[in-house]
Amino acid sequence: MFNYRLWFIGAFLSNIGTWMQHTAQDWLIFNELSHNDSTRLGIVMSLQFGPQLFLAPYAGVLADRLDRRKLLYMTQSAMGVLSLILGFLVMSGHIQIWHVYALALVAGIIVSLEVPARQTFVSELVHDNDLPNAVALNSTSFNSARLIGPACAGILVVLLGTGPVFFINAATFLIMLAAISLIRTRELRPTPRADRSTGRIRDGVAYVRKRPDILAVMVAVFLVGTFGINSAMNIAAMATTEFDKGAGEFGFLNSTMAVGSVIGTLLAARRERPRLRFIFGASAAFGLSALCAALSPNLLFFSITLIPMGLCALTIITSANAYVQVTTEPQMRGRVMSLYIAVFLGGTPIGAPLVGLVNDHWGARWGLGIAALSGVLAGCIGLLWYYRSEKLKLVFDRSRKTKFVFKRAVEEPLDPVTTALEIQQPR
Repeated sequence: MFNYRLWFIGAFLSNIGTWMQHTAQDWLIFNELSHNDSTRLGIVMSLQFGPQLFLAPYAGVLADRLDRRKLLYMTQSAMGVLSLILGFLVMSGHIQIWHVYALALVAGIIVSLEVPARQTFVSELVHDNDLPNAVALNSTSFNSARLIGPACAGILVVLLGTGPVFFINAATFLIMLAAISLIRTRELRPTPRADRSTGRIRDGVAYVRKRPDILAVMVAVFLVGTFGINSAMNIAAMATTEFDKGAGEFGFLNSTMAVGSVIGTLLAARRERPRLRFIFGASAAFGLSALCAALSPNLLFFSITLIPMGLCALTIITSANAYVQVTTEPQMRGRVMSLYIAVFLGGTPIGAPLVGLVNDHWGARWGLGIAALSGVLAGCIGLLWYYRSEKLKLVFDRSRKTKFVFKRAVEEPLDPVTTALEIQQPR
């Protein structure tokens, strides 16, 4: 499909620039504007992701009502301007920590308006049967860029400083804007637009309340997203305070984690449909790998543990994203995805400063310990949901060595993914 290929290429190059900026900005705050202060880095993350908690539901309504292509064009343009401003401040030598705070907040507001439109715009580029694979490929693009971007940023920061990295990111937004402009509108598959009487936030909330499977996914994603996936902060703290390394190693470690992320998204792209067991199983595995990272005796072992961490984190994100999109009715998709994004990213203002304080007062290993606990708890949520949805009950069986066993009250439980796909197919 021409439109999707164009979107994929533009997004991939733009994502490289985005990851370069994230790495350079994190290093700017952590090393140049403070003395290895994880709390300040946590504040910036809170300002970046805090608006998601409040604005994402409203952004979902906008995504269901407005032309998503035009909305994306405006938000991408604004993000490019912010990158230019940050680059000029750094290169001129006038950069202060409050400048980064202010720009992070504005960027968070723009991203809050963009993400639901970006997530659901993919459904206009491909057919419903191809949507899970398209979501997985988008994650592959994002995380392949995550493999390249931090490594390039680490080299550039060492050679040239942080300023040029922000200008490079601004240039990648121009590529994305060109891709959006060249999309053939006649080949788009526009979803039904919600009118003012039906396109309300509370309709999305009511829909999710009737879907216990989506609620379970959102709770698990909230735990891991809030307390687990604070990789930039944890990696920066481990690299500098535990292993006494610099910007080059920081970029390398970010790219190492991205290796696992790329593997995770490639595996997700091979699956025909998202399943809940991937989400909850990956959550538990993420917790175990984070525990291994926290106990790492040296930099090499730590870098190796980041690979399964990245793989599990992206399995959670990709599978949960695809599951929520595929099993949600098209006219509700924007609002439901906005709630999902608010839950996933909106918890960062709570988790990032908390993990930053833990890193500063008790050490980076304890920050990773919190990540491990969040993954294990999310896995337990999955077990609880499975127990209730399968209608399992504990019974006494004399014929077994273990006398008490779980048995299913309903022999053939309903598959929510299959059911949702059948509902969405025209009769």
